[in-house]
Parts: sequence; C-alpha cells; structure tokens
Amino acid sequence: MPRARSGVVRKRRVKAVLNKTKGFRGRRGKIYKIAKNAMMKALSNAFVGRKQKKRHFRDLWIVRINSVCRNEGINYSSFMNGLKKAGIEMNRKTLANLAITDRETFLKLIEAAKKAVA
Repeated sequence: MPRARSGVVRKRRVKAVLNKTKGFRGRRGKIYKIAKNAMMKALSNAFVGRKQKKRHFRDLWIVRINSVCRNEGINYSSFMNGLKKAGIEMNRKTLANLAITDRETFLKLIEAAKKAVA
C-alpha cells in the first residue's frame, strides 16, 4: 500500500490561511507558521470586538442623550426614570437619534419625563 501524503490537502490549508492573512505586515502574511498564529489572534480579537461594539454604541447613545438632557435641566437617570414612569418605552438608540435629528420631539419627551418625576 502506498504511503499517504497530504500534498493537496496541505496546499489547500496553507493557501486558505495565507489568503486570510493577506495584507498583514512582514512575515505575518507570508510565512505559514507565523501567519497561522496571526490569523488565530486576529479571529479571536474580531470575536471580542463584535461584543465590544455593542457596548461602545450603547455608551455613545447614553452620552448623546445625557448631553441634551443636561442642557434642559434634567440629568440622564432622572430622564430615563421619568420616561419609565410616564409609560414611554423607547430604546436608547432611538432616543439618541431623536436628540440629534428631531430636537423638538425630544424636548417634548423631556417635558413628559419631568412631569412624571415631579
């Protein structure tokens, strides 16, 4: 029985790794052994980054809402508490979008929140 060699399979595996590391600096995109480690690190960082992206956007929305609320004399936590008591259920993404694009509607929401808290 002839000896089994992994010529085609290995070439396919190496080619796949080198294609994924195309554009990496130095030997990280050229040498299989180093490129494989770089690819694994990049993929794990990408996984973590997809989770962090959600957190960063939520933080951004809260900052935007808070800045407009402070200009109107109410802080963020009181505003959100007032919305909850007023029975207005809107997510932070929508509220931040309103704060930037449609200021008049957002000011009405602030007034409703102030009435509900007081």
